[in-house]
Amino acid sequence: MNRTRHLPENRHYPVDDKFYIEINCQQKNHNEERVCGDVFLSKRIKEEGRFIIVLSDGLGHGIKANLLAILTSTLAASFTEERQNISRIADTIMNTLPFDEVKKLNYSTFTIIEIEGDGEVKILEFENPRTIVFRQGRIFEPAWNVVELDSDKNPGREIMTTNFRAQKEDRIVFCTDGVVQSGLGSEAFPLGWGEEIFTRFVFDSIKEEQDISAVKLAGRVINKANLNDQFFPKDDMSCGVIYFREPRKMMICTGPPLEESTDHEYAQVLESFTGRKIICGASTADIISREWKKEIIDSNVITDPELPPVAHMEGVELITEGILTLSKVNEILKAYNQSTKLGKGPADEIVKLILDSDEIHFIAGTKINEAHQDPSLPVDLELRRTVVYRITRVLEEKFLKAVSMKFF
Repeated sequence: MNRTRHLPENRHYPVDDKFYIEINCQQKNHNEERVCGDVFLSKRIKEEGRFIIVLSDGLGHGIKANLLAILTSTLAASFTEERQNISRIADTIMNTLPFDEVKKLNYSTFTIIEIEGDGEVKILEFENPRTIVFRQGRIFEPAWNVVELDSDKNPGREIMTTNFRAQKEDRIVFCTDGVVQSGLGSEAFPLGWGEEIFTRFVFDSIKEEQDISAVKLAGRVINKANLNDQFFPKDDMSCGVIYFREPRKMMICTGPPLEESTDHEYAQVLESFTGRKIICGASTADIISREWKKEIIDSNVITDPELPPVAHMEGVELITEGILTLSKVNEILKAYNQSTKLGKGPADEIVKLILDSDEIHFIAGTKINEAHQDPSLPVDLELRRTVVYRITRVLEEKFLKAVSMKFF
């Protein structure tokens, strides 16, 4: 049997009724490498309301480190999804990866975070810097356990585990050693930035901006670690942040309803929605304008030569053309990464609003627009329902957004 010793206990807090889980990781490669030796992986199991997050650090840097970290994170996510015993997860990963006999190090370290639908959080950590939890303006210390493995290949190796119930406004911050060792040998940090100073930096960042997003907080950490190394990182750097907060909601309304008799209900659904609102499609905007008795204000400013200009109306963020714009939104989202720079076109503006939202609700009319049957239009122009389905898929799988659809 594996031996477990319990570290000092701390009280658990009740979970709030509902919160959104924002997950983000920012990274910086070793100065001489084009590939990051750290790998971040996140997965949402929609049916269970469960999230699995893994951060793995391959030994060294470059392609070899990246491949080892990919293997580690993939194995970790798969075993966690299957709800394997924590000792089995750690043992299997360690047995699969080689061991550096000279440096006496495993070829990859990892942090696994599993979040259940009821807010229960489980963390398994192997030789990464300690994960930190921030709660109610202070550092929250959950009860950590040390699990000592007794398998033939890994006798005495230790993994850290903890579990606690998340609360609204909690933040979980985790990183690789490239962050806490940044600045090593410098005058400011001769022994490296260190976990204590790193923790204080995160604490102060949250205190300064209490609603700071996961992406902004992770980016701030990486920028500071990069500065510590004088913008020449001596190791790969990764910082992940999980933020439990009130969800930011948005509704996208597109396409006239199949039956005109449902126009009023359609407009009422949009009007009663609490959150940001976007209308995609001129015919759709005309229906909403008529039902709301609001005037549409057109614009002649072209910000994207491929798309008509936006319009405005009281009560909505913006009005755009329909299927062409949504098709471009889908393409931008599919290609989006950390280096993507969004423009000022209608599709870009929608993407900005989507990325700044947590719940995206689509209401779509299913009446066929005869203009879309024109054979002179692009072959890849898709019907509205298909476009919405494709955007929904990429938002759920790539960006872990909560998405709903309702058709009229």
